[in-house]
Amino acid sequence: MFFSTFEKQLDAKRRLGVPMEFRAALSGMFDGVFCFPSIEFDCIEGGGKALFDRYQAVIDELPFGDPLRSDLEFSIHGGLARMAFDDAGRITLPAALCDQFGLTDWVVIVGLGERFQIWSREAFQARRSAAREGAREGLAALRAAQRARKLGQAE
Repeated sequence: MFFSTFEKQLDAKRRLGVPMEFRAALSGMFDGVFCFPSIEFDCIEGGGKALFDRYQAVIDELPFGDPLRSDLEFSIHGGLARMAFDDAGRITLPAALCDQFGLTDWVVIVGLGERFQIWSREAFQARRSAAREGAREGLAALRAAQRARKLGQAE
C-alpha cells in the first residue's frame, strides 16, 4: 500500500527517487513500477503489477471493439512505461510523460493505497484543494444520509 505525500526533485536525466516506503510496497517478482497517464487527472499514475492487473481485468470485461475498451487500451497500454529501480532506488521517467504533465523539476508523489500519482507542484496544489473540498462536502452528505436513515428506522 502507498501512503503519504512526498516532494522530490527530478534530476537532469528525469530520474526520480522513489520513497523507500513505496519501494518496499512494490517488492516482489518485478522490482519496479508501472506508470501511465492517469485516466482521472493530469498526472502520472503508477503502481506495481497488481495495479496493472486490476486495470487489465476491467479492460478484459469489455468486448473487443467496444469504444471504452479501445480508449482504455489506448490510454493505459499505449502510455505504459515499465521502469526498474536503479541501485539508488530511482526510476527514470519517460520524456513523453514528463512533457505531457509539465514535470520539470520538483514533483509531488501522492500515495493512494494501491496506487500512487506523480504531479507537478502546481497541479498538485490545485488537486489537493479540490479533493479536500470534495471530501468535506461528500462526508457531510454521507453523514446527513446516515442520520436520515437512522431517524427513519427509529420511527
